[in-house]
Amino acid sequence: MAIVETKGLTKVYGSGETAVVALDHVDLTLDAGEFVAVMGPSGCGKSTLLNLIGGLDAPTSGTVVIDGREISTLSDDEMTRLRRERIGFVFQFFNLIPVLDASENAALPLVLNGTGAAEARRKAEEWLGRVGLGDRLRARPDQLSGGQQQRVAIARALVSEPALVLADEPTGNLDSKSSEEIASLLRQVSAEWGRAVLMVTHDPRIAAHADRIVFMRDGRVVDDTKIADAASARVAMERVGLL
Repeated sequence: MAIVETKGLTKVYGSGETAVVALDHVDLTLDAGEFVAVMGPSGCGKSTLLNLIGGLDAPTSGTVVIDGREISTLSDDEMTRLRRERIGFVFQFFNLIPVLDASENAALPLVLNGTGAAEARRKAEEWLGRVGLGDRLRARPDQLSGGQQQRVAIARALVSEPALVLADEPTGNLDSKSSEEIASLLRQVSAEWGRAVLMVTHDPRIAAHADRIVFMRDGRVVDDTKIADAASARVAMERVGLL
């Protein structure tokens, strides 16, 4: 089942001679339980694609369908509800609230959506246990390593039981060991927990954890390849000139 489908997705900033085409007629489908990495040079449209799919920005033309709903037809309240309930976001810099502990940070989407504090904390602690932080529930962000903070962010992204997780350079602020652990965890999010995961990354080792790699250049998809392991990922990257 397709969780995400884009057709002709285009984003243009400015107009006339100063217009910049950030995304150029992108067609993309992402199924439940599928882990897709998006790669390409800086400025190729990777983050713009995630922002449009997540409803954080509006396309110039084209459509985004999530869970069977064309998001441009939704009201502001409906779009907010969709983001809170069906989309989880993971960012490079974690975006945790410093004065809240791990369970409070992970529970935040539920609290904002009206779930009672006790139930929100219970679900947050369940997800923190799943991501390997069951013993760090009361730790604040400054008491956690970078990799642990990103695990809290992943638990926060999953606590609302979303269909889709959007991850923008989730390992970009981590050391090599923590990066591999987070990539493996995102693989688990898709393979074991059935979420669709769309991840932007510049790191070939991290992209190799995905089921597919979508390569972009100048706002367009230039290749979309299923991979089986790091070796097949490397072959695909060499073919499109990224290695």
